[in-house]
Amino acid sequence: MTPLVPERTAALDRLLGDPADPANPVGIRAVLDADERGEMPAAGEHALDAYGLNAEFVPPEYGGRFARADHVVEVMRTVYRRDPVLGLGYGASSFIAGVNVWTAGDTGQAARVADLLLGGHKVAVAFHELAHGNDMAGTEFTAAADDDHLRLSGRKEVVTNISRAQALVVLARTDRRPGPRSHSLVLVDRTALPGGGIRDLPRFGTSGMRGLQLGGLEFDAVRVPRSAVLGPVGSGLETALKALQITRTTLPAMASGVLDTALRTAVDHLSSRTLYGGAAIDIPHVRSVLAGVLADLLRAEAVGAVGTRALHLVPRSASVYSAVVKYTVSKLLLDAVDRIAELLGAHFYLREGPSAIFQKLLRDLAPVGFGHIARAACQMSLLPQLPLLARRSWADGAPAPDALFALDAELPALRYDRLALHAGGHDPLAASLAAALDGPWDGSGRPLRAAFEADLAELGGLARACAALPVTEWGVDASPATYDLADRYSTLLTRICCLQVQRHTTDPFLADPAWVLAAVHRTRRPSPLPGPVEDALFGELLARHRDHRSFGLAARPLLHREENTR
Repeated sequence: MTPLVPERTAALDRLLGDPADPANPVGIRAVLDADERGEMPAAGEHALDAYGLNAEFVPPEYGGRFARADHVVEVMRTVYRRDPVLGLGYGASSFIAGVNVWTAGDTGQAARVADLLLGGHKVAVAFHELAHGNDMAGTEFTAAADDDHLRLSGRKEVVTNISRAQALVVLARTDRRPGPRSHSLVLVDRTALPGGGIRDLPRFGTSGMRGLQLGGLEFDAVRVPRSAVLGPVGSGLETALKALQITRTTLPAMASGVLDTALRTAVDHLSSRTLYGGAAIDIPHVRSVLAGVLADLLRAEAVGAVGTRALHLVPRSASVYSAVVKYTVSKLLLDAVDRIAELLGAHFYLREGPSAIFQKLLRDLAPVGFGHIARAACQMSLLPQLPLLARRSWADGAPAPDALFALDAELPALRYDRLALHAGGHDPLAASLAAALDGPWDGSGRPLRAAFEADLAELGGLARACAALPVTEWGVDASPATYDLADRYSTLLTRICCLQVQRHTTDPFLADPAWVLAAVHRTRRPSPLPGPVEDALFGELLARHRDHRSFGLAARPLLHREENTR
């Protein structure tokens, strides 16, 4: 393993066992059976209990292992690669709740939540109300003052694990007046509440993530101490938005494990299927699509990796980069599984047979685009920042440190107190493009340099357009053309991430310009990859498949039957 991939991921892989073994209680067959029943895989939860997965979500100062955001991503990719329901339903939902506590809670509150998680319990984040969706400022759930207590009233709906969580982080209105200081986060310890006043709502059924425990609670003037508020009263929206910078960066990055398994399933199927007198995988169109999917997986993981490292290294800009990661990575993953489905034909929706896991992955991945926080909300959060970014950073801003792109480099501690609601015009990632072009380039990098010289010119044009935006175009009522500027910016930033990872890596494949040229090509035109680029990517795909290595940036060894029976 490398510093990017902690050694404990291999231990987790071994604990989960060979996915292809039909007798494995956490194998593909068992995961599919649990999905048909609409249940969480019980054996999977027991395995994650044995591993102590919740420790991945707790900072070291409280006894856990959450020291590096990129490490929690790699560990969780191992879980998502096996079953997205376990990934979200066992792990990520508690991670989301915990991050809010680490961001704003006092020592006692943080220690209490840490104790719950390290004891194997669930913690849920109760933000959603069906009537308001991602509009957290519209939350109607109230926490009314009552002497030295608060009385909680209202409903929270479509919340993962809300019925089996020992503690809840609840977003509640503490001031009926509108404004950014009208809401607070309240840490509710269900074990300490009186029996009455809380009603469990019926579980919500879903087409994907069928085993996910989505439910709701209705509170009727339930008393909790005022000391349950996380941070100052009225700071709930600010805390939630800062914590979202961590989770909307890491959660889409975790979900790339789903595409990894989907791609592996497709290569397995197409290698064994005979069509037109030969293996289906040898058909030129099939090769082209698979090479493009690999390129998009690498592109998704590159922007996810840089965004995750930015939480540690340039937290002031995380409000921008987290929105770009969520917006970009979720679309790349969703589009890629759709293209694989086209290759599989009728096999993509079969619920039986060797490829049956694919239809589950396709359904389970869908919430990556809207769950937790929607892609459109990410675009809206970018719009008011674009004019200042354009004026302060894109032409002559200070470039990012090399450690942002050297994925094996050490990281400083994650400082929650340095996360900011606004980047203040600081965009070291975009500013790094000019610095990269000024650096040394060898002859083999000439096509890549030409591509990014064009990107530098595009960044200049984008800067002029964004700097000229009137204030009326900075909000939800912006025109479609303005929303397109956020899309162009996200796409451009993604290409810069790929270039910088390539220039700072020691991995032979990632150091080859081919995958970055593929990434550039796929963002600019919907045509097949150039021949030599496609050949390089398809050859890498087959080599990793043969050697049982993951398809993402880490290319790490995966457990398979020969190893498991050795």
